[in-house]
Amino acid sequence: MQFIDAHHHLWDVELNGANYPWYIQDHGDRGWGDTAAIMRNYTPADLLADARDADLTIVKSVHVQANFDFSNPIGETRWLDAVAGEVGSENLPTAIVGYADLSAPDVADVLAAHAESGRFRGVRQVLNRHDDPKLNRAPQDYLVDPNWAVGLRRLCDMGLSFDAQIYHHQAEALTGIAKSLPDLPVVIDHALMPAERDETSIESWRRAVTRLAELPNVSMKISGFGMVDNNWTTDSIRPFALHCIEAFGSARIMFGSNFPVDKLMSDYGRLWRAYDEVISGFSEDERRDMLIGTAERFYRI
Repeated sequence: MQFIDAHHHLWDVELNGANYPWYIQDHGDRGWGDTAAIMRNYTPADLLADARDADLTIVKSVHVQANFDFSNPIGETRWLDAVAGEVGSENLPTAIVGYADLSAPDVADVLAAHAESGRFRGVRQVLNRHDDPKLNRAPQDYLVDPNWAVGLRRLCDMGLSFDAQIYHHQAEALTGIAKSLPDLPVVIDHALMPAERDETSIESWRRAVTRLAELPNVSMKISGFGMVDNNWTTDSIRPFALHCIEAFGSARIMFGSNFPVDKLMSDYGRLWRAYDEVISGFSEDERRDMLIGTAERFYRI
């Protein structure tokens, strides 16, 4: 099985100056259980080893910002550029989605510095807001911040993309923003994170996915199920994945592992074989789009 892993993380917790806040500080229970297994370095060689152990082939990959030192986001991009050239990395990651605070006054300088890397493709700034502290991920509601909107427009003007990590109740706000910037490629991370599984919430999630899919500049990334369902099965993720595919079509769907975070819930082979089973009924061209083509087009790799 060959694919692009369109969403994974890499880190070196021993790197001088890295200061990953999640590693050096206790931020409480995020609902993932014991995180000791991932509190260590995870490099391209480790990602490739996870794939090789499962007899899988990663043809390209996309690193998404891993909460590196927020005061030095360029440090992560520079480290990734360096590590991609090391023996055993096989030129991974192919693309970098870095961090920038789009609401900050120096965002233009930060984006310009990121763009010095030939691998840099865009930004993820986590937007998740929720009343439940375990589900809240953002310090403020950036979607209503006019300064953040200015930074997002700058991202668009530079020909870069945005990875949007939100919940379904935030979809309407993001829809308005994405509609106002039709030239900005936006991808919804982690299948719009269906964290609440009561009937009302699932129906709201379904409507939000359908609404977002109406915008041609928005794509969907199927990933991260382990964060919202530690005990997921192929059958439990199937309806969520299939609804995303039905709404967006294969040409705007991509898959990611969210490793090593989702390594807490599953090995690499089980995850990708579950994806493979879920899309087994689609044509070869549709499968290739979802496993390779969409990510190639979106991230220009």
